[in-house]
Amino acid sequence: MLRLIGLLFTVLAAIAAAIVTWPQFFRLERTFPIAQIVSLRPVVVLVCAAVLVVALLLCLARPLRAVAASLAIIAVLAGVANAAILISRGVGRGALPEPTEQSIRVMTWNTAGNGADADLIAQTAVAMRADIVALPETTIETGEAVAIAMRDLGSPMWAHHENFGERDDFPDWASNSTTLLISPELGDYSVISSTSDGESNTSQVPTVVAMPVDGTGPVVVAVHAVAPRQSEMDDWQSDLQWLADQCGSENVIMAGDVNATVDHMARLGTGGDLGNCRDAAVATGTGAVGTWSTQWPALLGTPIDHVLSTDAWVATGSVVLTSLDDSGSDHRPLVVQLEPAAR
Repeated sequence: MLRLIGLLFTVLAAIAAAIVTWPQFFRLERTFPIAQIVSLRPVVVLVCAAVLVVALLLCLARPLRAVAASLAIIAVLAGVANAAILISRGVGRGALPEPTEQSIRVMTWNTAGNGADADLIAQTAVAMRADIVALPETTIETGEAVAIAMRDLGSPMWAHHENFGERDDFPDWASNSTTLLISPELGDYSVISSTSDGESNTSQVPTVVAMPVDGTGPVVVAVHAVAPRQSEMDDWQSDLQWLADQCGSENVIMAGDVNATVDHMARLGTGGDLGNCRDAAVATGTGAVGTWSTQWPALLGTPIDHVLSTDAWVATGSVVLTSLDDSGSDHRPLVVQLEPAAR
């Protein structure tokens, strides 16, 4: 009986390890609680290491030796697989090449409402030479203050925003707003009217969709999807599908707090990672560097802030800014450089 129980336990452990390592195979990547677990792959690696140590100690007990040895093997395989996935997506510090005449730099930073000072946001955007700045959880008042400060620093920006207004459950909540800054050098942009009623948009917190007025240039999407809390899983799943639909055209640049990793985007791609859009950080070697939370080391965090683009653009560099962890926001800025794809 003990042997049978040990075999059953080993089989269940192997299945659990397979699910948290590659939930896409089981179509569980957007299911509670697997979605939450897979978003923290570095923690999974650490747990596997801890299980390995415990299993090796249990090997000293003869009755448990077979089960413990099996658990040790499972822990090694799962730990190595998860570490390999992280490394393949990029754990480096990242870098940005020198901008060209045609390059576009995109910065996204969830500012946690008033967590990050407007002047600091502006100074960071100017220092990174950003042409597009996506600011989830940022009111238009703060966004305009950032734009004015950037103008005074020699980098004028147009400020656009989407606001879901007052909510009974979260009055005066900054997450009700998302601000998007676009350089005048990219042309005139207008927020499309279909995003203003809260029905053709992400479900709980707003996304800004800006179209070039003259039809020339990329559609720019500043994203904020709802977090995958247990009570919000349906809305979160619909948000990701809606965002994938926004990446259905040929020329789109999307940036913001997607509240999802590339694992969660599985089966939402129609040529890219999300719709027709590909993740720039993964393409340039920083895709596993955590942008949330600043309370954790970057390599233990989760990369839920993204810059994505369609094949009209090629990502040539990216960097997650870890020097601003004490700024007041719980997110780190992500900056990406894009170049027009060769035609």
